[in-house]
Amino acid sequence: MSMFCNQCQEALRNVGCDAMAGVCGKTSETANLQDLLIYTMKGVAYFNQIARQHGINDPKTDRVVLDGLFTTITNANFDDESIMTKIEKGLTKREEIKRQLMVEGLIQKHQLLPDYASWSGHRHTFEEKSEEKRVGLLAGPNEDIRSLRSLVLFGLKGMAAYAEHALNLGFEKSDINAFIERGLLVTEDDEMTGEELTAFVLETGKYGVDVMALLDEANTTRYGHPEMTEVQIGVNSDRPGILVSGHDLKDFEELLEQSKDSGVDIYTHSEMLPANYYPAFKRYDHFKGNYGNAWWKQKEEFESFNGAVLFTTNCIVPPKANYMDRIYTTGSTGYPGFKHIPDRGDGNQKDFSELIEHAKTFPAPTQIEEGSIVGGFAHNQVTQLADQVVDAVKSGAIRKFFVMAGCDGRMKSRDYYTEFAQELPNDTVILTAGCAKYRYNKLQLGEIGGIPRVLDAGQCNDSYSLAVVAMKLKEIFELNDINELPIEYNIAWYEQKAVIVLLALLHLGVKDIKLGPTLPAFLSPNVAKVLVENFGISGMTDVESDLNVMMNA
Repeated sequence: MSMFCNQCQEALRNVGCDAMAGVCGKTSETANLQDLLIYTMKGVAYFNQIARQHGINDPKTDRVVLDGLFTTITNANFDDESIMTKIEKGLTKREEIKRQLMVEGLIQKHQLLPDYASWSGHRHTFEEKSEEKRVGLLAGPNEDIRSLRSLVLFGLKGMAAYAEHALNLGFEKSDINAFIERGLLVTEDDEMTGEELTAFVLETGKYGVDVMALLDEANTTRYGHPEMTEVQIGVNSDRPGILVSGHDLKDFEELLEQSKDSGVDIYTHSEMLPANYYPAFKRYDHFKGNYGNAWWKQKEEFESFNGAVLFTTNCIVPPKANYMDRIYTTGSTGYPGFKHIPDRGDGNQKDFSELIEHAKTFPAPTQIEEGSIVGGFAHNQVTQLADQVVDAVKSGAIRKFFVMAGCDGRMKSRDYYTEFAQELPNDTVILTAGCAKYRYNKLQLGEIGGIPRVLDAGQCNDSYSLAVVAMKLKEIFELNDINELPIEYNIAWYEQKAVIVLLALLHLGVKDIKLGPTLPAFLSPNVAKVLVENFGISGMTDVESDLNVMMNA
């Protein structure tokens, strides 16, 4: 076996990618290096947990760990050189902390250490090390333990992504960072029982809520609360453009500011669409709207866009050769041959000048669609509409809400979500967040008493907003249980940020979630049984059957 990876919804045969390359396009070498990067972060966590206990940890360690985890999220980084550099950085940080602990007398020079806290190597031996020690997902003693460890690890990856976005805006919580480190060590603890691991999985969901609340605070403090917004999806300019994909709003802000007098227009793509909803970004005249659809359509849409493209985070699809020279990455992302914009220094902005100058040399984007879509229904905006919503529910104008948040993907089976949205009765409303919205946000589904039937809260992390809305409605209707609300959950998942959202919902007590288009490959039969019996999680079947069950629940 050259590699093994089952962290995303596209895992081969819904078991795992185990050949020379993954379905996502990463090579076995890249997959093994990513496993070793995680293994290295466990060593950093091992020593930094001790440092935290004695108040001597270096805050810069947090970014090393967050970046290490974020780098391994599906479709984030395909660049072996970049990943090896991060491994080296992790090893250097690990040894720095270790030396400090020795100086303080907190560990001994010849103390017996676990392999992940003591191994050493060079770039040319990194992949061999990964294979030799089986540092990846197959290292667990049995499939149930491996399954639970996977739930923890993949939840931590999603958590790290959101924590890094918040950190970029100057917001962090030490208990979240400490939990991420503790979670990494839990995945190596052979003494933990299945019951203890199950409890830790649910605790991971608790911190998932915390980190999404932190990011919500960071985004809204810096950029204002998202507001109901009509977003242009056409091209109404003959100027060249930069297309921004990913999730990071700090990168987006700095690019907007640096390009405002350049003669270049800025457009969002995929998960960056919700940037259009923030008041702070609306003051930039050269911010023109959204171009295209979900991440998996980028090959044709990047080609027609004609201009430069910036990835602030995942999701990267291995590119066509004819546009490869105009793609830039930054942050945790990387791809061989793409230009990479370095991280910002302390107190400084990233330098996007090369990207901006490059963009000037291209023609304007080709029009691929016209019109507009409406979004911006995060919790603050929905709260302002609370009276209308409550009246509509009480009068029967709104019979049910359907949370259809999560991820989009390439599989034909995902047409299910478009068909499901089309078949929903006219007295229902869709609550959405994440790129799953692209399956139905351009359908003409109408409105109910001035309330659009598709309420888009924003990015995948803004699924937190949907939870806040649910809790507010529970309070308004004086219910004892969130599951008594007329809300059904039909969620699509793809990668690890969706995993932490799912665990967060479980922590909040939400039950009877339908998850698709397939249940995660990393769930063993026994672990899946626990989720079904305790939380009512189920897979999708067909539109007619699922809709009938959910409408009559």
